[in-house]
Amino acid sequence: MALIQTTLIWVVYAVVVVLLVAIASIFVYTYQTPRERSITVSTVCIFTLTSLLATVLLLPVDVALVSSTTSSKFGRRKDWATQDRVDNILLTLKIVYYTLYSLDAVLCLIVVPFTYFWYEEYDEVATEEGTQTISQRFLGALKYTVAFISLVIILFVVGFFVPVAKNRNGAHFDLDYFKNLLTENHGERALTFALGLLITIGTLIYILYTAAGFALLPIACIKSAPAVSAPTLSANTTSELEQNRERQRQLEGRNAGRAEGLPSKDRRELDALVREERTLIRRERLAAEASGEGQSRLMKVWMKIEAVFRPIKLIGGLFLMIISIIIWVSMLLTGIDKAKNSICKSHCGYILGHINIFNPINWLFVISSKVFPIDYVIFLLLVVFFFASSIIGIAGLGIRFLWLKIFQIRKAHTSPQAILMATVMLALISLAINYSVAMMVAPQYAHFGPQTFCDHPPRHPGEQPDCTNHTRHILPCSEVTESLAAKNVCTPSVVSTFLDRITVNFFFFGVVDFWAQFVFLAVFLIVFITALFRTPKMDEFQADQDAEEDEEEGLLASTGRRFGATWQDITGRATKPPTGAAGRGQRDRDDLDEDED
Repeated sequence: MALIQTTLIWVVYAVVVVLLVAIASIFVYTYQTPRERSITVSTVCIFTLTSLLATVLLLPVDVALVSSTTSSKFGRRKDWATQDRVDNILLTLKIVYYTLYSLDAVLCLIVVPFTYFWYEEYDEVATEEGTQTISQRFLGALKYTVAFISLVIILFVVGFFVPVAKNRNGAHFDLDYFKNLLTENHGERALTFALGLLITIGTLIYILYTAAGFALLPIACIKSAPAVSAPTLSANTTSELEQNRERQRQLEGRNAGRAEGLPSKDRRELDALVREERTLIRRERLAAEASGEGQSRLMKVWMKIEAVFRPIKLIGGLFLMIISIIIWVSMLLTGIDKAKNSICKSHCGYILGHINIFNPINWLFVISSKVFPIDYVIFLLLVVFFFASSIIGIAGLGIRFLWLKIFQIRKAHTSPQAILMATVMLALISLAINYSVAMMVAPQYAHFGPQTFCDHPPRHPGEQPDCTNHTRHILPCSEVTESLAAKNVCTPSVVSTFLDRITVNFFFFGVVDFWAQFVFLAVFLIVFITALFRTPKMDEFQADQDAEEDEEEGLLASTGRRFGATWQDITGRATKPPTGAAGRGQRDRDDLDEDED
């Protein structure tokens, strides 16, 4: 039975990894420009994002495996769960975690930078002429990557020798849980230090981009439905462009052969027609992009899916808004609880002994974890929400150094260099999400899951306590419990032990990561309140490169005739405009609406 349960848990994880490959692929192919698409860049980005998300989504597997050794109903270990079996489970999880964390570090610090420089070294003309070989390109990329390799070596050397947890005189260090966290192995200490530094760097990115996206994503879903469909916009623009050019030909033909040229009145009208023609050409190009012309097949399918689900975007946006507010409240409650009731405060990164303030998200996870994989499904949706918010934040703010914008992330307009930079940022953000979910969103779930222990004295020495008739003595496991029964039953998850080890051995990381969560909450609140009264204009970042497209984007962002536009986007056909007086009246009303907008 135990083998079947363990196998099922790992099979579910394998299925989730396949889904993560699909999610990473959608991100890369949705945002990367088709004209400059590189198979090397795409493969590296997809593999890196999959590895990072797989690391984060290993937590429910971790919790399920350690919780499978106990019966939460009776607060005791199952008969098959001997200490050797439990140790084997923990060893397997540690191997998987250390492998993934090491792989994540190598991908972020070596593989992605090398791919970036590999792409930069490509010279199309030199390659066609045969003056640039693969070896030359490889050596050129490797030359610049040496700096990142040196950085990795320095990180591990510093982590190997840096002193840890000098202040070990506090009462909390007398507890077995904290004694087990103090690292004496230098190799493990080096990995702990390097990962702690990467999590802290990721947290600094997370509090800006993810917090902004966390607020903008629900509101963008609510306010983003277009009023004019792409087929209708394309058909109307083509018709207006033909009329414009016909009028220009009339003016030029009427004044052909005049020695003095066009009269001033006709010259002014012709100049206005030429300006209008340029506007209509840009509008036609925008309509073509919105219709998927020149896009990959995947992008076209994605546009159709967006059109199909557009009517329920409003409901989905409202639902996401409620979820984001609940998560925000849960993080705030946990933060207050840790700041007030942590047993060791800043000396261990504000580790919380046990939950003192009710946390709704934590409660949901603990209850759902009793029936695997319900908690896994909820956790997957939560991580995807965080990940999607991070993408929205990066797309909205762009990749910046201080106030300088380096790269811009736009759908189907993102260069390979920008995709690689965004991948590194999302990788670091994923590590920060791992910390935030385990330490702030659902701390009890991430540490012990639904595990409980029986605090009733055993009938005979050496036996497990029996709480069959003493259910009030069944208590949830926690870090500060000194009961012998708890020590024999409760098994903390590997990821919580690893994160706690970072904050205990290198308390500076724990302090920065903890207080950064309050900055995350503040940024979310500011952006959320601002966005409530101001429509998020994600497409304005695209218009920054061509300011003359603002009026065309306004056509796709107005607020009327939504459902007709949705149906036309699904079918790909435009409705024939009305003719006669009614048609002219409708066009006049449309022009009036545009002028008012």
